[in-house]
Amino acid sequence: MTIRMETDRLILRDIDIEKDLEAWTEMMSDEETVRFIGGKTMNKAESWRVMASMIGHQLIHGYSFYSVIEKATGKFVGRIGHWFPEGWPEPEIGWTVHPAHTRKGFAKEAGAACIDYAFTQLGWKRTIHVIAEDNIASIKTAEAIGSERLYHISHLPPFGDVNCWAYGQEKP
Repeated sequence: MTIRMETDRLILRDIDIEKDLEAWTEMMSDEETVRFIGGKTMNKAESWRVMASMIGHQLIHGYSFYSVIEKATGKFVGRIGHWFPEGWPEPEIGWTVHPAHTRKGFAKEAGAACIDYAFTQLGWKRTIHVIAEDNIASIKTAEAIGSERLYHISHLPPFGDVNCWAYGQEKP
């Protein structure tokens, strides 16, 4: 397993289905957590499939979402990382945090590390964050890491008819 990044409090490492599936399923089965990312809760089998898709994305692009682990406890915090599937408007840095770990600044901390990695290691010139227009917490996170509202997005899977904004920033 490869550690991709570390911050003061977090380890961002490759997804490991055996280690992460239970906590991932807890996260994705929480209605509040998924309401802005498609709105559909996932069971264990559905979570496994999404994790496998992200592992495949890693093989195709060389980057993907990572499992985020709190250093102090070893607990799964969420999935945060780089994403650019077919049909996406631009390369994205996204985040989903387990409900037991919200409001602790983890998305901000890991998101900032991912922006730095995108610009210094992946050679990206710009990154976006696709955020449902009513997702105030993610909008605040995006703004806290230096991103600004760029343009409107609609009908983007898995969001369906949810109206979204692309927040983002250029490489400094």
